[in-house]
Amino acid sequence: MTSPGDFPAPQQGLVLTHFLTVRDVAVSRRFYAEVFGGEVVLEENPAIVKVANSWIIMNPGGGPTPDKPGVTLEAPREDSTVSSFLNVRVADIAAFHAQATAKGARFLTEPLDRKAELRCYLRDPDGYLIEVGQATGMLHGVYADRPPD
Repeated sequence: MTSPGDFPAPQQGLVLTHFLTVRDVAVSRRFYAEVFGGEVVLEENPAIVKVANSWIIMNPGGGPTPDKPGVTLEAPREDSTVSSFLNVRVADIAAFHAQATAKGARFLTEPLDRKAELRCYLRDPDGYLIEVGQATGMLHGVYADRPPD
């Protein structure tokens, strides 16, 4: 049974969660539970998976509702355009990459050294982009090069 502390319901202040519109709740719920070691707090309506010190909330898309008039939710249509993404920080990116790959995660590249950090990206079953990084140089005052103007 899930305890009250497993739900994103603060006793005071706030907590930050991330909502994903998904095509198949069961597939997405399993992905976040398996690849990120999450705990399924609620199976669906909405699905909630507690990952480390955060929560991923998932539901299928749909049309406007009284509290969001004129807004339709849908999963990403294409992989080439992204307006936001999850940013996950890990202690050991090589170990995470190997474990996630073994569980079926699809990475765009192997972890790359960006001077400030080691970083790579993967996609979830709906195509959402997820950055996975491990701080390295930034811990010692070394930062990534700025993009050219």
